Amino acid sequence: MPDREILQSLSKETLIEMLEDQAKNWLAHDGLWFQAAEKQYGMEIAIALDKEAWITFTQIEAKRIMRRHDISPGSGIPALKKALQFRLYARINDQSLIDIDKQTLRFEMNDCRVQSARKRRGLDDFPCKPVGIAEYAFFAHTIDDRIRTAVICCPPDDHPESYYCAWLFTLEDQPIPIDELI
Repeated sequence: MPDREILQSLSKETLIEMLEDQAKNWLAHDGLWFQAAEKQYGMEIAIALDKEAWITFTQIEAKRIMRRHDISPGSGIPALKKALQFRLYARINDQSLIDIDKQTLRFEMNDCRVQSARKRRGLDDFPCKPVGIAEYAFFAHTIDDRIRTAVICCPPDDHPESYYCAWLFTLEDQPIPIDELI
């Protein structure tokens, strides 16, 4: 595989920068796709379509992270904490992971590229809550099907200046049926 040899010849710093570029490219494509769907079908349908896409994508992303970083299914909150640090978003957004206790993790998106760009342009926050609920619930459930996801706040909810959205992940005693995630 010649491309692998090219990558192996690059410095670690260049590879890290390329990974950040790829994450930005992925996010740009996601945004452009959404704008095209919104223009064609309106905001409500675009959000519904985006939510469906994220349900599938976030599970694929979680499974790939688990394989790459040797995270076993059902490994609880420590596994989720580790996996969240390897998401594409983690390369381009500032986020905090706060251990509440052994069963509970709080996740805050302190700086979101999408929301910060809108703020710089004088626009209201993008109302991503329905998509975020699906995204985070299915990601966490893929890591461990006993993790329940609760939204603390997510636009269009009001939020403090220190973060745009916040989520609470709690490890339950029993698996949560997939139809109870959203």
